[in-house]
Amino acid sequence: MSHPHPELGPPPKLPEGGLRITPLGGLGEIGRNMTVFEYGGRLLIVDCGVLFPEEEQPGVDLILPDFTCIRDRLDDIDGIVLTHGHEDHIGGVPFLLREKPDIPLIGSKLTLALIEAKLQEHRIRPYTLEVEEGRRERIGPFDCEFVAVNHSIPDALAVAIRTPAGMAVHTGDFKMDQLPLDGRLTDLPAFAKLGEEGIDLLLSDSTNAEVPGFVPPERDISGVLRQVFADAQRRIIVASFASHVHRIQQILDAAHEYGRRVAFVGRSMVRNMGIARDLGYLRVPAGLVVDVKTLDDLPDDEIVLVCTGSQGEPMAALSRMANRDHQIRIVQGDTVILASSLIPGNENAVYRVINGLSRWGATVVHKGNAKVHVSGHASAGELLYFYNICKPRNLMPVHGEWRHLRANAELGALTGVPKNRCVIAEDGVVVDLVDGIAKIVGKVQAGYVYVDGLSVGDVTESSLKDRRILGEEGIISVFVVVDSTTGKIVGGPYIQARGSGIEDSAFSAVIPKIEESLAKCASDGIAEPHQLQQLMRRSVGKWVSDSYRRRPMILPVVVEV
Repeated sequence: MSHPHPELGPPPKLPEGGLRITPLGGLGEIGRNMTVFEYGGRLLIVDCGVLFPEEEQPGVDLILPDFTCIRDRLDDIDGIVLTHGHEDHIGGVPFLLREKPDIPLIGSKLTLALIEAKLQEHRIRPYTLEVEEGRRERIGPFDCEFVAVNHSIPDALAVAIRTPAGMAVHTGDFKMDQLPLDGRLTDLPAFAKLGEEGIDLLLSDSTNAEVPGFVPPERDISGVLRQVFADAQRRIIVASFASHVHRIQQILDAAHEYGRRVAFVGRSMVRNMGIARDLGYLRVPAGLVVDVKTLDDLPDDEIVLVCTGSQGEPMAALSRMANRDHQIRIVQGDTVILASSLIPGNENAVYRVINGLSRWGATVVHKGNAKVHVSGHASAGELLYFYNICKPRNLMPVHGEWRHLRANAELGALTGVPKNRCVIAEDGVVVDLVDGIAKIVGKVQAGYVYVDGLSVGDVTESSLKDRRILGEEGIISVFVVVDSTTGKIVGGPYIQARGSGIEDSAFSAVIPKIEESLAKCASDGIAEPHQLQQLMRRSVGKWVSDSYRRRPMILPVVVEV
């Protein structure tokens, strides 16, 4: 299997008649999915999503793909194909369209409705082209055919991209639920036809490549949910992704069956479910959904709340309920259902929320103790079946961490894809399809771009390191006034600590050391403020390390008079 090397340099010029594939997100991680296809000097983008921050990225709201390698080529982009409406596939679109608002967006009805609502908040009116399965569209030099795939959101599509260099098929996220709630199957006959025509490169979802067997049908959850509803004595609170229409449909059906009313909590949940209802993807019996403000008039055993926060996001409704920081107060006897999977990296945050809810007396039902979730991604058995149908000449696993990508490549090899044609890339690694062979040719910049409030890209890894130090070790500020001519101390040193766990009075032990060091500098004729600051930092840092085995951030300030 071919794989990238750290020493990869910039890619060479794309050979004439070749197709270039540059993943800018989604390879080596779960989220931030974005792939750029290039042919004949023109670009086609498939998806543009976000990644949600982990604990070691404090203060960060979202993580975007790095647009650096396409920033000076925005006029070459013929369109952005959106495979489905999940945040990890559409969340980055507003940030790209800020740089060029007229890039066309191509997607299914629900996907475009979700992104249009999001863009409205950014005051962007996009150019859109609505497509459906079975349709072919010429987008610049790219002949795109759209194929129905089943996923945990309606209207998901794969895309076959035909160029003179060959056909590349991007699956998006998919699974093979044989009993989908909406009756919309992954279109295996269409994939078989593409396979017969000849798929030169298959870019395939890897998220569940390590999981043996087949994903259970979504409808298997219905019986478990009904049992939870039957047993619940007071309110039921369900946390789910704000775009998981099929899961919310089952919640609505169970609530209707057991005589409960449903209120949506959280802006994204209210917005997305309103869109899904208006477009006919969500069937809502009359009178079932009520405004959250009317719940005080209903008895607890007639209430269902549907909110976000199933991944332990600190600002989401469920986390705030667990922290007693929400208008909805968890009480003894409430039932909370976490109807989602655990995204890798979120485990600690989710269990913190579960513990918080349990503390207030809630019964918490989650994937670990009940079958309240099935995945939206194909497991190994489905992938094997899929590859035998598609017969790809080259395979490029996408959408997954390294272990998922490698497992997916091994599945492809088992079905007959030559090992040297199973290309394991990562974000920024450039793959060229030339003369029917896909191989790695170079690497472009594809780092994390952090969104922090209204700031995009201003937060760096160095900034995050400082934040982590501040959060874990605290800060010590050292202030001194010196004579600008002699360098002698005329005021201070004054020391204050925040979050370090060291009492201010304890610093009396280090003040003589600072005074001694500064006096030596003055006698040597050193009065430059930066040098004095560095000296103070070393003196205090060594003392704190020797005395407390800690490494707080030390902020020295020298004022000259």
